[in-house]
Amino acid sequence: MALRWYSNVIESTDPRRLGAWWREALDWEIIHDTDDEVVVIPKQAQEIAAKLTFHQFPPGLVFVRVDHEKATKNRLHMDLAPHSSDDREAEIARLEALGARRIDVGQGPDVSWTVLADIDGNEFCVLSSREM
Repeated sequence: MALRWYSNVIESTDPRRLGAWWREALDWEIIHDTDDEVVVIPKQAQEIAAKLTFHQFPPGLVFVRVDHEKATKNRLHMDLAPHSSDDREAEIARLEALGARRIDVGQGPDVSWTVLADIDGNEFCVLSSREM
């Protein structure tokens, strides 16, 4: 028996705002939305759900309310990769236009990824373009 990666849970003082930001950043959809919890999944997940087994269904993001602001560097972060046919720098610029900002977490100048923070300060990376 294997476990299914169900979701990543991200704490926020404003889960609706952060969930909406990630929905826009990833072009996903919100499937659950309350003051205390927002769930975001890939758009195609609902469409293909009937064809997938429990273990094949893709993970989502869950944003939950907490009373404290983020205080330190994440110990876990997401890596995002544009397809090789996409303009990586345009994707980074789009994320910055949504409110992301470039940050330095000690990555050095010669890495193949860009470190950004979302509107709550959660770090994530945009990798070089990938085929898969």
